[in-house]
Amino acid sequence: MPVLLALTGSPSPHSRTAVVADHVLRRLSRSGFDTDHLALRELPAADLLAARRGVPELRRALEAVAGADGIVVATPVYKAAYTGLLKAFLDLLPQDGLAGKTVLPLATGGSLAHVLALDYALRPVLAALGARHITSGRFVLDSSVERGSGPDRLRPEAEPDLFQAVDEFADAVRAATVPALAG
Repeated sequence: MPVLLALTGSPSPHSRTAVVADHVLRRLSRSGFDTDHLALRELPAADLLAARRGVPELRRALEAVAGADGIVVATPVYKAAYTGLLKAFLDLLPQDGLAGKTVLPLATGGSLAHVLALDYALRPVLAALGARHITSGRFVLDSSVERGSGPDRLRPEAEPDLFQAVDEFADAVRAATVPALAG
């Protein structure tokens, strides 16, 4: 069974980005994938910034990336780019840290003015890390995440476009892992 890992780069404990990533992971899990979510804000900040790869938490995080067949990279957009938290983690990966992997870039933000951050800020970094295939990313407006007395959730009208990207990602991961499974 292909393994998928979501990396979320929001520093907020009440992250809309994490809500979107969890929504994506639930859909992928129902499609037969083994999924996991790594909230980068839970890593030890001082060790992350000092690039102490040998610290157990960072070592496990890097091993999770290495062991995944597909990676969902989700980040809020701040000042027209992905977060520094995500950047610090991506900097820990080896130069070919995403080699052979299918990647789905996702971003959240308060305005459609930030949508280009996917293609002009995040996609080049993912390509530089050797991602085999970067599928079409999606931008989800913060207003598409409902907050209330119950659990945070994605508004239904935001799902079709997001799920189209998720399904394309799932198909790409399956296509990449079938030859490996058959061999």
